[in-house]
Amino acid sequence: MPTPMNTMREILFRAMGCEIFCALDTNHPRATERLERVPAMFEAWEQTLSRFRPTSELSQLNARSGQNVRVSETLWRVLKLARRAAELSDGLVVPTLLDALLAAGYDRSFDVLGVPNSSATATLLVLTRANTWELNDMTHTVTLTPGTHLDLNGVAKGWAVEQTAMYLGELGPALVDAGGDMIMTAPCANGEPWYIGVEDAFTPEQENDALPVLAIGRGATATSGRSYRKWSHDGKPMHHLINPRTGMPAVTDVLNATVVAPTILQAEVAAKVALILGSTKGRAWIEARPQLAALFILENGNVVTTWRMEEYIA
Repeated sequence: MPTPMNTMREILFRAMGCEIFCALDTNHPRATERLERVPAMFEAWEQTLSRFRPTSELSQLNARSGQNVRVSETLWRVLKLARRAAELSDGLVVPTLLDALLAAGYDRSFDVLGVPNSSATATLLVLTRANTWELNDMTHTVTLTPGTHLDLNGVAKGWAVEQTAMYLGELGPALVDAGGDMIMTAPCANGEPWYIGVEDAFTPEQENDALPVLAIGRGATATSGRSYRKWSHDGKPMHHLINPRTGMPAVTDVLNATVVAPTILQAEVAAKVALILGSTKGRAWIEARPQLAALFILENGNVVTTWRMEEYIA
């Protein structure tokens, strides 16, 4: 039986360069009030974490590269997650790629201008191994080596989704989706799982019956893809997923990678790793971690799944 319509409360808005959808499955009298507070929460987080806002705390930190800087509690928590992402990914998901993104032409938000600047003249090859940063856990200070600048987009978005899910989940089963980074706090009020469609990398605005629907009661899912944030630079196709080993957009046969995991950080990291490594190595990387399940849409249109994904296909 579907969840009764009068128990589901929803809100849809834009933030962090994507569409944010929140659902709260409860008749709690404060449900609507909590949902209506969420856009302001995202606005405050962007003012701290966005590299596209010159006045954000992250932008101010980048401007002080080479100095020791004490940061706010919010930025500190996200920086610690970024450090953990680097550890989980064996160094494939790191925050020190801002200059590589700028060199590739991604100097403006897609949400504002649609496409990045294709006339950038900087050299694409960035020696990312020389870009280092240190966190002092005693003083909550950050030191970027001179010339190092941070982009926290994926980790920041996942953190915001997690904070929102915890906030809404205090009142009942909640789902929070920020451009494919998604958390389900508990099964729906009637005991049913949440049903999640997998976006078609080729026709994202249309339904594709060939792609499965995922049934997830509790957990997280993230999709990393190069079918939306892409552009041309000096006549070459570019996208926003940088391989830190080369400093350039990853060369891969995976268009979109969707991962189901216990936490949003695990899902976000695994989706990026799988896309950067490609379908063969990426699948092996996922399957070596039994808590993960993944589905890849390849350039040739084929759909590849890891063995655990069958548990989630409705």
